Amino acid sequence: MSNDNENLPPEALIVGPTPEGLARFTPEQMVNCDACLRANPPTRIQCMYCGRALPLNSAAYDLKKPDLRPLENWEQGYNNILKSLTATNLSDDAEAAAADLLKLDKTVLARLISSNHCLPVARAATRDESTLVQTRLSALGIDTEIIADVNLAESGAPFRVRAVDLNDASLKLYERHGAQPVEISWDQISLLVVGRLTIQRVESREESARRKENRILDASEFFSDETIFDFYTADRRPFRIMSKSFDFSCLGARKGLVAEENMSRLLDLFKEKARHATWDEAYNSLSKTLEAIWPLERSEQSAGWRRDRPGKLTKGNVSQSSNERQFQKYSSLRHLLRLRVHPGT
Repeated sequence: MSNDNENLPPEALIVGPTPEGLARFTPEQMVNCDACLRANPPTRIQCMYCGRALPLNSAAYDLKKPDLRPLENWEQGYNNILKSLTATNLSDDAEAAAADLLKLDKTVLARLISSNHCLPVARAATRDESTLVQTRLSALGIDTEIIADVNLAESGAPFRVRAVDLNDASLKLYERHGAQPVEISWDQISLLVVGRLTIQRVESREESARRKENRILDASEFFSDETIFDFYTADRRPFRIMSKSFDFSCLGARKGLVAEENMSRLLDLFKEKARHATWDEAYNSLSKTLEAIWPLERSEQSAGWRRDRPGKLTKGNVSQSSNERQFQKYSSLRHLLRLRVHPGT
């Protein structure tokens, strides 16, 4: 026989005084999941059993709290973007309440608000959760707008430029050797976003042993860092140039021996020719702060097993972190917000 209370979480079954820090809700306040029919605390956005979004009702809405769990790499979320920069005069109590709501350190929230950029302050799994964040922040004096990850990706994957032929009026962009170039004029370039791409890779090998923890035999760490910039026109996907995969022959006599020096000279050339473009070079100073909302992309994979000697097996592991996806989101956000102000450019 089933237990009449099997669908009630522990909060609803407390008898007597409620332990400190643990909320207590009556059966009438509980919210039933439409998918699995189990009762959930009214503070939840998603079902604690099956993960489905819970129905919103006015009686429980004021009790709900956003979960704001870290999303997987494959998940498409919803971003709460600072809509205005008028929240710099927040009271200490309001700032503390906002930081608690967003699950952010107060110093991180303060840097996001005082950056003079419209940056994300939260990334939620569902639009309902993002709307709840927007409502709660608005009550504290922080206005945000919701921009979905799919909207940030509307421009498509960047056109990775490997080489350029240029003159005073236009430039031809090559994605690979022998491919047909894309030609644009300097006046078509409306926005350039500059940053640095950093990749950290750790390779390790551990010995498999019975009845005890595996022992790490050796580990190697590799770090790469290069300048990267995106530039946009009104009617095309973004173009991307990366210093380690670009042919700087277009610089002619200005070309040097070091890729980073050549990248600096190329940027100077773009500044000289693309006179109508907006420049954004703030990413490098904001990237560490953005990690609280848009974390680095991390991956783990096995490098396989190897028999070093009879009875001894070793396993290789490779872990990598990269900020390329974070830069992509920042760059797309800058482009999207610029189109709101200057449509068609």
